[in-house]
Amino acid sequence: MPSLPIVRPSPGLLRRRTALLQAAAVLAPWPAAAQAPAGSPTLRLIVPFTPGTGIDLIARQVGPRLAERLGRPVVVDNRPGASGNLGTEAVVRAPADGHTLLVTVNTLVMAPALYAKLGFDPVKDLDPVSLTSWGQLLLVASRTSGIQSAADFVARARARPGHLNYASPGNGTPHHLAMELVKHHARIFVTHIPYRGTAPAVTDLLGGQVEAMFLPIHVALQHVKAGSLRALAISSDKPHPLLPEVPPLRSLGLGELDVEMWYGVLAPKGTPRPLIERLNTELRAILALPEVKAAFETQGMAPAHGPADEFRALIERDAARWAQVIRAQGIRAD
Repeated sequence: MPSLPIVRPSPGLLRRRTALLQAAAVLAPWPAAAQAPAGSPTLRLIVPFTPGTGIDLIARQVGPRLAERLGRPVVVDNRPGASGNLGTEAVVRAPADGHTLLVTVNTLVMAPALYAKLGFDPVKDLDPVSLTSWGQLLLVASRTSGIQSAADFVARARARPGHLNYASPGNGTPHHLAMELVKHHARIFVTHIPYRGTAPAVTDLLGGQVEAMFLPIHVALQHVKAGSLRALAISSDKPHPLLPEVPPLRSLGLGELDVEMWYGVLAPKGTPRPLIERLNTELRAILALPEVKAAFETQGMAPAHGPADEFRALIERDAARWAQVIRAQGIRAD
């Protein structure tokens, strides 16, 4: 009897089979919704910043609900340091087995242009899972500065280049780059005073040692309401419900000044696609909960969700945009 020919699967088919087997192995301990069985592996949500930040709040709102829906333990693991790069690298280096996720903010996409010796590319070395929310920054001025509006701020900076100072929590932070974007479009020079954190920067702003800065809305709101800071403009394309009288930055007529902050969840590169889709589906349900929406709003954030591929496109566009600003303004963080 003639022997049958040996049919070998193509490399592409082998890769697809391997990916499906990996996904099945990872999804196996994840029932649709159940109490976690004994020995279920823990899912770590790594937050690359300190507890109490807006990013930390997202993780702590999402974590317990994700545990319920996946039927496995979920813990929040704060890994602050190096402007978020320390925790981000921990996820980049983690196995793509569904046990580690990153909860972060759009500073992620700024890092490759800011740090010459980063050692990894967070845009290329992570798989987007889901957008979680958008947050706004407020351009504020000290009362002692006498600045009345965003247009007044720009006019004064043009009249006396370098005379006005602005604060930030440090080089490469969204607060810093938001002002550099305004400077770039308005063609003005305002002197940057970097601080080691938000608290000392706000202290000097309130004291009049610096004239202006960008702040997250939840940080600025109490001082604006108390009358110790004047809100000049908001980074969203329309007024915010918490401060409906404050105009958007685009009212300056200086072109694209979108400095909104996005927040989201990412996984190590190579995480099986079925797992990405399962996580995306569960996060969509969690972000739609009224109590989650209310918790986010206390931080000036609005829940947002979309397919993982849309999130990837947003990340890539934002990375290119901020790299252009960083190069044009000659900004370095190291």
